[in-house]
Amino acid sequence: MLIRLIRSIVSLAIPLGLLSCDSRVVKVDPPAPTSIYTHDLNDVHGTPASLANHAGQVSLIVNVASHCGYTAQYRDLQLLHDTYADRGFAVIGFPCNDFGGQEPGDASAITACAAGHGASFPLMAKISIKDDATRSPVYRDLYAVTDVLPRWNFGKYLVGRDGTPLAYFGSNIGPMDDTLTRQVEAALNQ
Repeated sequence: MLIRLIRSIVSLAIPLGLLSCDSRVVKVDPPAPTSIYTHDLNDVHGTPASLANHAGQVSLIVNVASHCGYTAQYRDLQLLHDTYADRGFAVIGFPCNDFGGQEPGDASAITACAAGHGASFPLMAKISIKDDATRSPVYRDLYAVTDVLPRWNFGKYLVGRDGTPLAYFGSNIGPMDDTLTRQVEAALNQ
């Protein structure tokens, strides 16, 4: 009886654990004309911050969370940001509590977590992604073009200089993974 119960628990735990494993790489080809750089938002502290400031740059839009198994990606996201910043590249983080309730904090908790991982790239105000009615306008546009929404924290959208989404990388694809950096370089060379 105990063994059957343990097997049942394990058989349920494995599929649930796999839900957070997102290894998707989706290339948008050809990208539909749209620009996420038209959105005016607030930064993590509530100060107005227009994405128009990033027009002309290649960006990596990432839904971040402070209490996630992928939170250590903050360090590599900063490394990626620093590696390509002088060529017109930026990582932009969007804190989100939709996936496992893993971003419950306020602006100070979010920035403290990012700083604790050595990250100083721009962070926007906390957003919603999963719910159609409350989805962030940026993620609404990203979804409209790519037909992909993150399944978990640290989903990454590569956005071209004109603000058009070019590709999506799931949570399991690390920021310094060759699959991602090759596409960042290709976008920077266009």
